[in-house]
Amino acid sequence: MSTLSFESLCLKDDDCSSPTQLQGTEDEFDTDLESDEKEVSNKETSISELYLQACKLVGVVPVSFFIRNLESTTMTLSHHGLGPLGCKALAVALVSDMHINTLELADNHIQAEGAKYLVEMLRANFTIQHLDLSNNCLQSAGAECVAKILLDNISLKSMKLSGNGFTDDDAKHFADALTTNSRIKELDLSHNRFCGKGGEHLGQMLANNEGLELLDLSWNHLRMKGAVAFCAGLKVNMMLKHLDLSWNGFGNEGALAMGEALKFNNTLVHLNLNNNRLTNEGVAMLCRGLEFNDTLRVLLLAYNSLTVEGALALVNVVKNTPKTALEEINISNVLVNENFVHLLEVTCQEHPGLDVLYGGVGGFIAKKPPKRVDPMKVIQDYLDQRKLRLWDFFRNIDKDGTMRVPVSDFRKAVQQSSIPLNRYQIEELIQRLDRDRTGMVDYRGLADTRKQMMRDHRRQLRKVESRQKKEKQKSDRILKTFQSAVEAVTPHSSLVISPGGAKEDSSGPQHFSATPLSSWHHIVMSNSSRYSVTNLSNEHVHLPMLGGTTPYRPTSSPAMRSYSQPNLLDDSPRSAPGKSISAQGVHSDPEMGHSKLSPTATHLTRSRPALNAKQPEVKAKTKKVKKKKAVKRVDKGSKNTTTAQTAN
Repeated sequence: MSTLSFESLCLKDDDCSSPTQLQGTEDEFDTDLESDEKEVSNKETSISELYLQACKLVGVVPVSFFIRNLESTTMTLSHHGLGPLGCKALAVALVSDMHINTLELADNHIQAEGAKYLVEMLRANFTIQHLDLSNNCLQSAGAECVAKILLDNISLKSMKLSGNGFTDDDAKHFADALTTNSRIKELDLSHNRFCGKGGEHLGQMLANNEGLELLDLSWNHLRMKGAVAFCAGLKVNMMLKHLDLSWNGFGNEGALAMGEALKFNNTLVHLNLNNNRLTNEGVAMLCRGLEFNDTLRVLLLAYNSLTVEGALALVNVVKNTPKTALEEINISNVLVNENFVHLLEVTCQEHPGLDVLYGGVGGFIAKKPPKRVDPMKVIQDYLDQRKLRLWDFFRNIDKDGTMRVPVSDFRKAVQQSSIPLNRYQIEELIQRLDRDRTGMVDYRGLADTRKQMMRDHRRQLRKVESRQKKEKQKSDRILKTFQSAVEAVTPHSSLVISPGGAKEDSSGPQHFSATPLSSWHHIVMSNSSRYSVTNLSNEHVHLPMLGGTTPYRPTSSPAMRSYSQPNLLDDSPRSAPGKSISAQGVHSDPEMGHSKLSPTATHLTRSRPALNAKQPEVKAKTKKVKKKKAVKRVDKGSKNTTTAQTAN
């Protein structure tokens, strides 16, 4: 195919047909036009003539619906089977159209070739504001064309690109285009194939974009890694209001990252997390962010694995957060119980606008019911508390000491004692001690119960500790990845964000390059008058990053010298001249020499007690090594002296 240009969409003068030829053209193509069709204006007639002539040149059948609806500002041509050439003919006609502002071309199989024609058309047409290219098999080549549309066009306000087979690499094209385009307000990228890497690119796009208000990413494959990276961008976004992330498989890890993002995001109004594999644990993590959020109004959590426990957590957040803005919570598949209904009624008295959609009454708490107490263990505990032996308890009925007593006597002895066993537990105990139904209870089986009980208890404790350790490590890993992602997507500015607080950006957004999660480890600086490695539990986010590794040479300014830490310990060795060490233990960025420093920078040495704790160990080891060397030298010297005396 030849190179596409704007001239290729314009018809030449010698290609124009006379009215007689136009009549022949109308006879040649079956346009399904009715004979009683109303006459259109000269302008509309010229567009229809241009469209018919373009269809003849490219060899496609004209769409009569387009000609009949030239008066309308909304042109709906979905499901018309245009194909790439039909899209070219349409683009030729729309180059000079100044009336249509909404163009819907969903499900026309225009492919990347048709998208190229639209790119050329939109370079001249500044009337179209809403464009629908859903389900058109654009693929990766089409993604590049769409990115050009977003870069060049200045009139588009919304674009639908659902179901076009975009992949992770294609997400970078959209991220690069929307980093500079702040005119697009609505973007639909649902039903594509964005995964972890795509979530990173889209998260970076959110961190830089200043215009997008509605984003639909439903039915993708972001999963845990993509969810964490995307939520990092959402955390610092200040424009997005409506976000659809349903059917993405976030899981509890994604819910943890979303909760962290909601602590700081103060613009999001509508959040859809339907069918994201969330459990009660994930909802609890999400609620930690809702406690600080005062803007979110609609939260959709339907078709997740929630029970009454998760539903109660959501209502409790609303009840215990006076500044919450939540008005609608959708958990339509969850069966609740009477306690939930009562709590909801109490909460609605304080928040009259709250509407919770649930499945019905009759649910249960998703906790394993407590195991029935083993009656043999009850007897052992009873004997331990009173410091009794088994024979001491049964000696009144076991005169011979054979540890075998009749069932009736055993039942009577247990019932008359103060052992907390009911009738059913006593019968269960008798069945276990008299398996052969001999009528005699052999209570020697109780003797081994204590040892087995202790073994089972220790085994259970080990399982619980192991599970808790794994869960903690997993949560810490997710939070660390999320925090690193925030640092990577945050514009370089002196910005400190507190949960629920207002955001200020003095320098505006700056661009950044895509960085994989595996390398998102940065040392950061904030206006809080100290250097610090990002603390996952910290309530402050230090946004600027130090990217340089060139050694920093100190100047004569006393304020600048206060940022270095040569005296972490009084007796620590001096650093080499000309290589000042920062509070992080790395060389300072050379750009720091031109920045304004905080007057409170002299308190830097107070913010890193961990360095002071580690330093003596290193010094002690050094001294120990020196002592060993000294001893060896002394021993060697003494040996030499002894040898010399012997020789004399």
